[in-house]
Amino acid sequence: MRQLLVQVPRGYGKTVLDIAQTCDGANLSLFEATGADESLDVVIVHVPNGKVEELLEQLQSVPKLNVTLLPRGVIALQPPPFKAAQQVTDVQARSPIEIFLSGLQSVGSWKGFLGYAAAAGVVVWIGLFTNTSYLLVAAMLIAPFAGPAMNTAIATARGDGELLGRSLLRYFSALAVTILVTGALTLILRQEVVTSSMNTTSTVSAVAVLLPLVAGAAGALNLVQSERSSLVSGAAVGMLVAASLAPPAGMVGMASAMGRWDMAVNGVFVLLLQLVGINLSASLMFRAYGLSAQGARYNRGKRWIFPSAFAATAVALLGLLTWQFSSSPELQRGSREQRAVAQIQKVVNDSGLAKLVEANVRFTATNIKGQNTLLGTVYVQRQAGVTESSEEIRSRMTQTIQRQLLDKGFNVTPLIDVSVLEAPQSES
Repeated sequence: MRQLLVQVPRGYGKTVLDIAQTCDGANLSLFEATGADESLDVVIVHVPNGKVEELLEQLQSVPKLNVTLLPRGVIALQPPPFKAAQQVTDVQARSPIEIFLSGLQSVGSWKGFLGYAAAAGVVVWIGLFTNTSYLLVAAMLIAPFAGPAMNTAIATARGDGELLGRSLLRYFSALAVTILVTGALTLILRQEVVTSSMNTTSTVSAVAVLLPLVAGAAGALNLVQSERSSLVSGAAVGMLVAASLAPPAGMVGMASAMGRWDMAVNGVFVLLLQLVGINLSASLMFRAYGLSAQGARYNRGKRWIFPSAFAATAVALLGLLTWQFSSSPELQRGSREQRAVAQIQKVVNDSGLAKLVEANVRFTATNIKGQNTLLGTVYVQRQAGVTESSEEIRSRMTQTIQRQLLDKGFNVTPLIDVSVLEAPQSES
């Protein structure tokens, strides 16, 4: 439940009590007070989360209305005592007005916002430069990308053009700061070698779109759920939203400073995919929970903005996916690596010469002009009864694997190294 302190001119307190009772108010109380200019009635109201907006809408007719909404949930216990368990488990989602106002509060200070973006840039640069995974996790925690991304979805659901513009400005401003910081550190410290973390971050999978869709839905669900009904912390959900934003943003800055435009383009693709994917799923989730163009104490929304912004988001997502699947294998490398391993396993199993022990396949960070280098290290074990030499098995397997990858349209230059392992001879 939510607690509200309602201040009205003397004599209107009973009206507030009556309205609160129609909104399932609990533990209501009225007392007289003295304001700065006049005598007041102060009403303490406790209503279910879902009734907050209805209450505010009905209170609009009361003159000189002042409302203080406490943003945290309260437990309003009522007799009889044996119903306490039922009373505390009846937890509802937050009201649309509360979700909207909390979003507005998060677009306040620019200094702190950009400061966190710069700090995230420093941490993500160190993590990518030193291949330190826990620093990349730390960068996800402090990167301020989740707030603007979710506010963009709130603005889309509400049809609020002003909030939509401000949220997009903050989103791209934070990304720009992070990219500039990582690029500057790369130039100052004269980094020239692509690290394995940079290469991994620039590797995009064919299913990359699923992450922003899930992150957007989870982020919206976290914002609409009461804090007492959620088992997931806001920090965890924020990290999920930022998981595919902080490392790619840092990689874009580093790759641009090093002149590796192929990797920078991959990072830009991921950043755009995150924004449109999050906005698509989160705005739908907000609409499902009641956010609309008009509401209590909110008349700034335009009804035409939601369908227009949603359609633009869907078209942008379709365009990004078209770009991804028409650029093979640059924007599908993660999936292509898995498919290549499956093809290698099939070739080895069908050869009758050996059994697969292990296969490691990855696209290299080295940029060789005119080719997509796919490096594969394959370990096989000779099958029982095979009389061919290890060198002959190695040669045949290498040629067959390379031919299979080319025939399957991988559009790569497969550099395959096959090692034939021998089992120890049993003692007679």
